[in-house]
Amino acid sequence: MDHTVQTDTPAQTETHGADPLKTDLRRIRSNPDFWYPVAWSKELKPGKTIGTRYAGTPIALVRPDEGPIFALEDRCAHRQVPLSKGKVNGQSVQCCYHGWAYGRSGRCIDVPYLGKGKLPNGVRTFPCREQDGLIFIFPGDPEKADTVPLAPRLARVGDAGYKTRSFGREVKCHYSFMHENLMDMNHQFMHMKQMGQMRPRFLGQKREAGLVEARYSFARTSGKQPLGEALIFGERRDSSEKFQHRDVMTIRTEYPYQTLRIQTGDEDPVMDLWIVYTPQDAEELTNRTFGLLSVKRPKMPGVLELAWPFLVAFTERIFAEDREIVELEQNAWRELGGDHNVEVFPVINALRGLLAECGVPPAPAKNA
Repeated sequence: MDHTVQTDTPAQTETHGADPLKTDLRRIRSNPDFWYPVAWSKELKPGKTIGTRYAGTPIALVRPDEGPIFALEDRCAHRQVPLSKGKVNGQSVQCCYHGWAYGRSGRCIDVPYLGKGKLPNGVRTFPCREQDGLIFIFPGDPEKADTVPLAPRLARVGDAGYKTRSFGREVKCHYSFMHENLMDMNHQFMHMKQMGQMRPRFLGQKREAGLVEARYSFARTSGKQPLGEALIFGERRDSSEKFQHRDVMTIRTEYPYQTLRIQTGDEDPVMDLWIVYTPQDAEELTNRTFGLLSVKRPKMPGVLELAWPFLVAFTERIFAEDREIVELEQNAWRELGGDHNVEVFPVINALRGLLAECGVPPAPAKNA
């Protein structure tokens, strides 16, 4: 395998004080000053509210019958019960317990048994946006929300030349395991049963502020091309020379998001993936994965629609194998009491450095 490394000169990166050589990466917390998806739009019906989480913080998403959605801390200021179990009333949500009502600003606007001049303080609110079937919140400093881009392009959602599927599961591991898994295509060894035997060629990496990118090409050495892969490329391929290393796969972590694109030369990508891993628990050892996978439509109309269930099944099997292996990595971390991984691949070491620099280091241990 060609391990030639092509590394651009790294730009200066704002860091949070983490030394990647000294800090256990699995204890690095996600940086809250970014937009994170916390739910799919289809999960939140008009006139309803649902509960979600970011890194242990409970969040109530509220969709009024009219107007945009809003996000509040999912605890009533009165008895701390979830507002997500409450009732949407106009542009507010009422707690299910005593009927305290909160508007989109988080301010308490009504307590049924108090006068208007005696209303208590409200609850925390989060900047909230909805785009391409996803609901995002900004869990960090709200004053930064308008200055931080929502995310890199969300695959090819809305592009008539592509068909897009959404996918995701809760995965019981630290988000860094997910970044490493996707970035390191040497792990295709694990997917041989699904994809046949593939030989990846590492074409190099790029490292910039907030960004690591890896490029690969592939050759099939044995096994038949699975139908799901044939749908992605729009043709049947064998292990002959003409199909080897003709496509370039570009994988990028642009913190905190990841993208993966496959293309031949200057043509539009045949596949465009956008994915992010939103921490769920306070220790950030569980994440909810949100992914958008866009596949270019072949020239023959209707073919992709007919074969779509096969593509979905193929990608679900790949994701299931990846989920199992990263959860095994997380289990090993717990059993060993820390990160004992021995990493030799240059791009993954660059990625680990990026995640440590952009994330938030753990608080110092308190003296007993």
